[in-house]
Amino acid sequence: MSEYIQNLNPTQRDAAVNYQGASLIIAGAGSGKTRVLTCRIAYMLSQGVQAHTVLALTFTNKAAKEMRERIATLVPGGMSRSLWMGTFHSVFARILRAESDKLGYPSSFTIYDSADAKNLVKLAIKELNLSDETYKPNVVAARISKAKNNLVTPQAYEANSSLQAEDREQRIPQFLDIYKLYARKCRENGAMDFDDLLLNTNILMRDFPEVLTKYQNQFRYILVDEYQDTNFAQYVIIRRLGELHGNVCVVGDDAQSIYSFRGAKIENILRFQQDFPGAKLFKLEQNYRSTQTIVNAANCVIEKNQRQIRKKSFSAADEGDPIRVIKAYTDKEESALLASDIYTTVRTRGVQYSDVAVLYRTNAQSRALEEALRSRNIPYKIYGGMSFYQRKEIKDMLAYVRLVVNPRDDEALRRIINTPARGIGDVTIGRIAGAAAANGLSMWEAVSRLDPATIGLAGAAGNKVAQFAKMIGELSEMRSTTEAYTLGLEIATRSGLIGTYKMQQTPESISALENIEELLNSIRVYTEEQERMAADTATEGESAPQALVQIDEWLQNVALLTDMDNENPEERNKVTLMTVHSAKGLEFEYVYVAGLEENLFPSMMSMGTPEGLEEERRLFYVALTRAKRAAVLSFAESRFKWGEMTFGRPSRFLSEIDPQYLDLQFELGDSRDSDEEANSAPRYGRPGGPSRYGRPGTGSSQDYGQGGYRKRAGAPDTGALRRTDTPSPGARFRSLSARGATQGSPATGSPASRFSAPGTGRPAARPSGPPAGYPPRPIGGATSASPHVTGATNGSDPPGASSSQGSGEMAVGTRVEHAKFGVGEIVAIEEWTSDVKLTVDFGAAGRKVLLKKFAKLQIL
Repeated sequence: MSEYIQNLNPTQRDAAVNYQGASLIIAGAGSGKTRVLTCRIAYMLSQGVQAHTVLALTFTNKAAKEMRERIATLVPGGMSRSLWMGTFHSVFARILRAESDKLGYPSSFTIYDSADAKNLVKLAIKELNLSDETYKPNVVAARISKAKNNLVTPQAYEANSSLQAEDREQRIPQFLDIYKLYARKCRENGAMDFDDLLLNTNILMRDFPEVLTKYQNQFRYILVDEYQDTNFAQYVIIRRLGELHGNVCVVGDDAQSIYSFRGAKIENILRFQQDFPGAKLFKLEQNYRSTQTIVNAANCVIEKNQRQIRKKSFSAADEGDPIRVIKAYTDKEESALLASDIYTTVRTRGVQYSDVAVLYRTNAQSRALEEALRSRNIPYKIYGGMSFYQRKEIKDMLAYVRLVVNPRDDEALRRIINTPARGIGDVTIGRIAGAAAANGLSMWEAVSRLDPATIGLAGAAGNKVAQFAKMIGELSEMRSTTEAYTLGLEIATRSGLIGTYKMQQTPESISALENIEELLNSIRVYTEEQERMAADTATEGESAPQALVQIDEWLQNVALLTDMDNENPEERNKVTLMTVHSAKGLEFEYVYVAGLEENLFPSMMSMGTPEGLEEERRLFYVALTRAKRAAVLSFAESRFKWGEMTFGRPSRFLSEIDPQYLDLQFELGDSRDSDEEANSAPRYGRPGGPSRYGRPGTGSSQDYGQGGYRKRAGAPDTGALRRTDTPSPGARFRSLSARGATQGSPATGSPASRFSAPGTGRPAARPSGPPAGYPPRPIGGATSASPHVTGATNGSDPPGASSSQGSGEMAVGTRVEHAKFGVGEIVAIEEWTSDVKLTVDFGAAGRKVLLKKFAKLQIL
């Protein structure tokens, strides 16, 4: 047996060598899952499995690259190069390009990132003469994304009366029109957004059985990393591809399923043994990262969850120090104490700043922490700041390359037709767009084919547009004969980008020029890597290498990069500040978790359902298990919220840890029992119940939105799910614009949504009223220690109800109508000195904080 197999522990070894049939590998935090997955693939290749029959799916390009490099060192002969390994999006983009003609797309289709998609949504809203105050682009884009992740096309959406009724209730009745126009524009532009890559792969496999059979036959072995993070669209693809041979191996940890706001379904991993009867279960329970104290403390917390595949993680490392808990009076003092502690740790323990991370539940918490670190001259970085590929000059350069590769890409043309400035204004662009629409052409086709007079262009404007079209046409013709780097440099030069920034000679222009240079360098590096791989393949007598690396290939690669795939070396020796969601998959010697207070962590938004609270507990489990040597937990007794001081109590998660693992110098005080509170909490759903994508429980593979998680004949009952009714992951789509932004989301903070509570028939609603366990209270029904201090509310939303003098019929839960924002529901009430502050959820219009005497609300 190979040395790399012998070096695994017994459970890891079993998981690596038993590759026939379906396998579920439950990999606890720090248990070496990447090593096991790598060794499993290497072992398969060494046993004669053909590399091109192996499909390995990851969530980042960086993870795929590292795995491929590790496999290459374990298996000689360059066998790993033929593996189908990459992210879901990159692998299925490759398949879609090969089969694009069947769906009516060009093989060089553009991939829109989230910014491109949002811009196209804005354009659709504008063309439909709708208000972007009512139809907020962020909200609309998020709702379109959720629909696609549930495999709901515009046609399926139109056929679903429940969804349209929900749109009317949220006062966005023309959402469907936007969705249809957005989808049409994507197709006209020869473009797909990230969600389309999954949706169209499902459509391809559904509508073209021969294509499905082709890839089922090719991919005899399927391996999926981080399976607990897969959404419904990804789940369906894996199920379809794996049906023929059944050799599906998924690796993940249900205890680390924390991305439901992105559409991830914990049911995917909990039900795997029902989806693939006879699947072998391997539990990797030894933690190689953290001390015994940290692992045992994390076990104490996660064991409270009901819906899980039970495991007992353990560590063979040192016992380690107890987990210190820091109590502060205010959030400002909390930040100062943490900064001081970090300074002392670095000075006395001989560690680097890069060994330290501060984790928090919401992005808003970083401000006080940043100020405290700056005051101590401690270098820090915010993880997930602006990506290199989101900088203006880079987006401009990429838009040029996109248009050269795919002249039908209207969004790229709109971005750069007057960048740098050419004297082509909005009026001219509008005329081009109108002529293109009237003639069924793309905008580039319109300016390159139609007579300027037909478009309404004359004189100087017509000449400028003609020159631009001529330049793009010439550059596009060079694609097939010009090496990628050479063409990239030509585009940067002829477009005027390099010349413009050189002329300006400002610090900003110099930085922009350096960024463009770095982008061109990335083309050079990619070209050399591809040429080297092709040469290696040729020497082994395999297929002949491609003679020319084209810029199309580089563009496909760069379009699928994520922030986690890029790291600036200059940012390395700094304390890392990040949300817990962003910290998933990372590890640090010393970890500080700030803001452990009720209604902040766990978030007040989670209180409405047991499922929501269990995800918060998993989130805390993830935070704690990022630490290798030591963890410090902190909370503040008071925070400023909406300009007023609020008081809170320590998080229930602190009291769930056995005191023997904590260094506590004070009494934690009362923390409400989590399970009782969650289970007794009222459901704050909208009237009429959850919306539906089709009929639940039919399991139809022909009707997207109807398929659910079905228990196959002979499937074992694992007991992982405590509920007996069949959930339909694509079936229910609750108020996507609804209850404010997901706290701590590593994304943009745009309003997120929850689908129906897994296994229930109910929406996984976030509470729209007071904290769970408290009935709605009319004003005047409570007292507090101070008339101007709110109750225990530490979420990112406004404080909950407090004492007040009578307010008539208004109470939390009252439905009201506002002249501008429409119909909403009061979710919090707070007395001010001379008025009452109301927090009202207006659905699509978002949450608004209003003063009662000025709001002129009508009670419904």
